Amino acid sequence: MIRAYTFLMRPTVRQGQALREMLRDHCSLYNGALQERRDAYRHVSKTSVTYGMQSAQLKDIRAFDPQRQGRWSFSSQQATLRRLDKAFMAFFRRVKSGETPGYPRFRGVTWFDTVEFPKDRDGCRWDSTPHDPVTRVRFQGVGHVKVNQHRPVVGKVKTVSVKREGKRWYVVLTAEQTQPEPLPKTGSVVGIDLGIANFLADSNGSFVPNPRHGRKASAKLEAAHQALSRFPRRKAKDRTAGHQRAVEKVARLHGKVRRQRLDHAHKTALTLVREHDFIAHEDLRIRNMSKAPAPKPDPGKPGSFLPNGAASKAGLNRSIADAGWGVFLTILAAKAESAGRQVIAVDPRNTSRRCPACGHTAKENRPTQEKFHCVACGHTAHADTVGAMNVLRAGLVRREAQPA
Repeated sequence: MIRAYTFLMRPTVRQGQALREMLRDHCSLYNGALQERRDAYRHVSKTSVTYGMQSAQLKDIRAFDPQRQGRWSFSSQQATLRRLDKAFMAFFRRVKSGETPGYPRFRGVTWFDTVEFPKDRDGCRWDSTPHDPVTRVRFQGVGHVKVNQHRPVVGKVKTVSVKREGKRWYVVLTAEQTQPEPLPKTGSVVGIDLGIANFLADSNGSFVPNPRHGRKASAKLEAAHQALSRFPRRKAKDRTAGHQRAVEKVARLHGKVRRQRLDHAHKTALTLVREHDFIAHEDLRIRNMSKAPAPKPDPGKPGSFLPNGAASKAGLNRSIADAGWGVFLTILAAKAESAGRQVIAVDPRNTSRRCPACGHTAKENRPTQEKFHCVACGHTAHADTVGAMNVLRAGLVRREAQPA
């Protein structure tokens, strides 16, 4: 089992400069490899350049530019080329499936914030000993950087990554672990229904309020974006001090909202995993749910369009993104695996329209957003609780149908 750990690094001024140069040079390598692929396809009879071909050129690139490319880890540069190769593989997969392709783009130096080292002690070394009060991580070309290790790393460290978030630097470790001891059985099963009015409703009638971190910070974010918009768009090296402060303020506010969402998701998922042996949830297609509505051409007026509800849908899309359902479900699955709990996703269709008492399914059973009233038997309850109960029943059916 693979687990990830993220720790705050505290580099010196000189180490911080070296880390920025490392990101800059890896970004240059990424963009150069992308340019080579574009040129080869466009100008050399649609020739495809592969990762193996570009990786074989690294030795010559490092020898040609020893002051920049030659000072960094060879394996980390290979990881950067693999990153580009994965972007192209995803592009071709989307083309074949008929999705919006999204051709890989060049990265600005401020857009390239991560460098991966595929193997510990190959261009990097994680130094953590029980008797040493200070933890350090060593990177080739940077040196030993102090790390604020707030919890022990369990298992063998496999990969090490450097990540920049605003002015902060983080080290991200992945460690291979044995399957931990499962939590004691509670004998409890639960179904959950994710929503906007309430972040979560369970089949026992409990609710978790939606914190709406993005909406609470919207006034500050709007003011920060307005202040940033007053500066003309420039490259990072050409920004004035005021422009740089405006950029950093926007990044800092967005980072705070992101950390608040993560904190809420971790705490909510941990509570569910500790209290229940089996958890069922809706198999949500969040990307499809948050798509903008297609335009409606007006047949009577060529070039004009009919109202399609785009404004109200945009508000709903913001609320879905603010809730962070996808992040929560990912965290829930990871915590359940560590605790020996079972999580099953079920088809969400008609879960809030089916009566849990008699089984009658009709659109009229849900007259309002919150109220459920069965037109067949008269059963009344909160609509989200009804949805959670139906999700639990469908989840138990799926569990029984699974082979042992």
